[in-house]
Amino acid sequence: MSTTSVPDLQDARVRLGDSALEVSPICLGTMTFGEQVDEAAAHRLLDHALERGINFLDTAEMYAVPARAETYGATETILGRWFAADRSRRRRVVLATKVAGPSRGMPWIRDGAQDLRPEHIRQACEDSLRRLQTDVIDLYQIHWPNRHVPAFGGIYFDPAKDKPQTSIDAQLQALGELVQQGKVRAIGLSNETPWGVMKFLQRAEALGLPRVATVQNPYALVNRSVDNGLDEVLYRSGVSLLAYSPLGFGTLTGKYDEPGLDAARPELGRLARFAVMRLQRWAREETLDAARRYNALAREHGLTPTRMALAFCYRNWRVASTIIGVTTVAQLDENVDAWGTTLSPELLDAIHALRWRHRDPAQ
Repeated sequence: MSTTSVPDLQDARVRLGDSALEVSPICLGTMTFGEQVDEAAAHRLLDHALERGINFLDTAEMYAVPARAETYGATETILGRWFAADRSRRRRVVLATKVAGPSRGMPWIRDGAQDLRPEHIRQACEDSLRRLQTDVIDLYQIHWPNRHVPAFGGIYFDPAKDKPQTSIDAQLQALGELVQQGKVRAIGLSNETPWGVMKFLQRAEALGLPRVATVQNPYALVNRSVDNGLDEVLYRSGVSLLAYSPLGFGTLTGKYDEPGLDAARPELGRLARFAVMRLQRWAREETLDAARRYNALAREHGLTPTRMALAFCYRNWRVASTIIGVTTVAQLDENVDAWGTTLSPELLDAIHALRWRHRDPAQ
């Protein structure tokens, strides 16, 4: 029902959009560093990722997650100390980070500003460079749009929530300044819509400013929102998809197959350990139900749920690089080992049939 080979990421490099960045098809996401993963463990994971052929790291100014004032910037700081301990590490990796969009209940970021202005972008970049102890960010992304969009589990656009914000032109101009100054090599978006991607591309061309190279959006068996038009936009525009949450916050590993998400079993992961996480899309009962169906399907075909879910993303034509999040070396190895798996046409048909039954509950 599937084929598996020995994974080798060293020769499997992907070019991001029209940039000069070449990355591994697996990216190590770091949002657990500084909360679930302490600094020493984070450094071990980073070392091991390099050993396994991963050359792409993704972080953000707002990390660690769940976001708290006490851990704001902690993840970038941990990465910066890892780079400082051995300067050759920085040359071996493609480093991505993000400037947070307008405040989503986080008053410790720019005093809870409800707008992302050019001076915010410039200062956030300077702060990230300092924490990361580097002179340049390879990929600098806007973490979420500076306007109302149906993101983070939202489904419908609501014109009543629209309001004047700093324009896409002004955001692009600020990013363009950072590129011109040599502080950023390429730019990207995250949690973006088809309209947003097209508008950024159109205005960049009109103004002679840097072109968006990537879009980092959720993509998983329980969230296929990319398929609703964004995939065509990215394909025809030559913009690369960075797929995050390929395991649906752990729901597609099988560890939440038993009913009940509570703090009694924090070892299970974020959804069990942090109450705030249980308010998110991934903890919806319909999402958990859909994930359990996919997990059962994987076992029926002789695969672990994790392997099937990751193989679905890894071998999907829409995805340039898949962002994995791990807390242990064993998890990292399991995730990388899944790279060698190709799902059979019969299994893919069964996956698609299940999709139409649950209609992407985590969107």
